[in-house]
Amino acid sequence: MSRMFCIPGIIFLFCAFVLSILVSISLPFLPALDIARAHMNGNALINGDTVNEIRFGVWAECTYKDDGSRICGDAGHGYSTSISDTNKDANVIIASSWTRGLAVHPVATAVTFIALLFSFSSHVTVTLIASILSFLAALLTLIAFAIDIALYAFLHHEIGKLSAVEGSTDTAPGFWLTFVSLILLLLAGCTVCFGRRRDRMSGASAYPSYPMSSTGKTPFWKRFRRN
Repeated sequence: MSRMFCIPGIIFLFCAFVLSILVSISLPFLPALDIARAHMNGNALINGDTVNEIRFGVWAECTYKDDGSRICGDAGHGYSTSISDTNKDANVIIASSWTRGLAVHPVATAVTFIALLFSFSSHVTVTLIASILSFLAALLTLIAFAIDIALYAFLHHEIGKLSAVEGSTDTAPGFWLTFVSLILLLLAGCTVCFGRRRDRMSGASAYPSYPMSSTGKTPFWKRFRRN
């Protein structure tokens, strides 16, 4: 494959892999890379504690108090949490059905890593597989991003029910890193695919040369000979 197309494809895949693996680690291991968060101004109760903010990651949720201290739940696949106002007049539950799908993130990361390994090969078939894997990783990342959007929308809806809390919800860094990773994977898949197509076209345009006759011209019958 032409280096003009090969090197950018590898760079796109590598950047997408780094971003994807960071999001996959997420909370409680990387507190800054959550998916969605809610600010509740110290007017909410979670597990009996008055909290100022709650963040939702791939593996767990973390709550923050006014003094800045952080409490994270046990890491696991699919978690749930209950939020109520300080007067306990209203209560909402973010069930595990809204967080279980976040496990698609590490699956997309694994496929991205395999595509990255295949992209280093110069073999035509292997580069085709790398292109297909890039698009597959992009599809999985798109599914993960849709799940992130659903979690944010549901959290925004549920926090709105707690009128006494006067809370607000925001998308978090992990949300946007997933979106950037999706764009990079699409670019990587297209780059590898177009690079392979360019190689095929350049190969098809290379005609075989024939020995010339004594008159200095290629014999007429050899011009139509099938190779």
